Amino acid sequence: MKLYMETLSENFCFGGTQGVFKHYSESCKCDMTFAVYLPPQAKVNKVPVLWYLSGLTCTHENAMVKAAAQGWAAENGIALIFPDTSPRGENVPNHDDYDLGQGAGFYVNATTDKWSENFQMWDYITIELPKLIFENFPLLKNAQGITGHSMGGHGALTMAMTLPDQYQSVSAFAPIGNPTKSEWGQKQFKEYLGEDTTTWEKHDDTILIQNLQETFNEGGGFNRNYIDNNGVYHTYGGGWDVAAEKSVLKVFSDSTYQITPSASVITKNFTIDRLTKKDLWYSFEAGSGKHQLRFSKIK
Repeated sequence: MKLYMETLSENFCFGGTQGVFKHYSESCKCDMTFAVYLPPQAKVNKVPVLWYLSGLTCTHENAMVKAAAQGWAAENGIALIFPDTSPRGENVPNHDDYDLGQGAGFYVNATTDKWSENFQMWDYITIELPKLIFENFPLLKNAQGITGHSMGGHGALTMAMTLPDQYQSVSAFAPIGNPTKSEWGQKQFKEYLGEDTTTWEKHDDTILIQNLQETFNEGGGFNRNYIDNNGVYHTYGGGWDVAAEKSVLKVFSDSTYQITPSASVITKNFTIDRLTKKDLWYSFEAGSGKHQLRFSKIK
């Protein structure tokens, strides 16, 4: 059974169809509107898709009307998705400032009391809306790209870097960059995510792209160190646990990795040589040489 959505409009456009739709969002607890452009090639085969995330004060309509992207998409056989930038409605929280509240969701899952009920835009864009889209339109799930401008560029970059298996390409027009150090970001992160600035970092493209140095120490200590865009050194810790069978390494608040190949390791320090969203290479000194093992992420 397909997820329900209401068609608000459909118009012939560059040989394809520009549609606007509405559905109830479980993530945002309100009706959400989005637009889909299907190129003429979608009448015959499933086509790749490009997500376009808009900026502050925008709706689904801004890029749909102003970008003139449909002509290019029709030539290249690519569908376009234009989501809204926030939840909306009389029962949805708002703010007098234009850069907070409705029209300014910032593509995060809010955790503060005022906003957490509705402002779950990360989950909406990356989980809920894709499920609806791929159940109702002839699109290739394994051929997704994401782009955006301003606040939408920030969302596109952070989502693509966090979910590299979901998006095969990413680009951004004048994105809000390094938002944890910018007035265009600090205000919104404090309002939506709270005072703990460490919770902001996973939504900062500059931090996400930094090379990380990580060390697992005997006894459960986990340290992450990096230097931000301003040259400031950061360090914070967590915990880790190796299962009894020595086959699984669980990094709390991060991810779960499986050792391949399985091996027994007796050493006090593990140094991370390479860490991506898919795998982890770590090494340790033992005897006369350096030994290196690979962890593959459990799906």
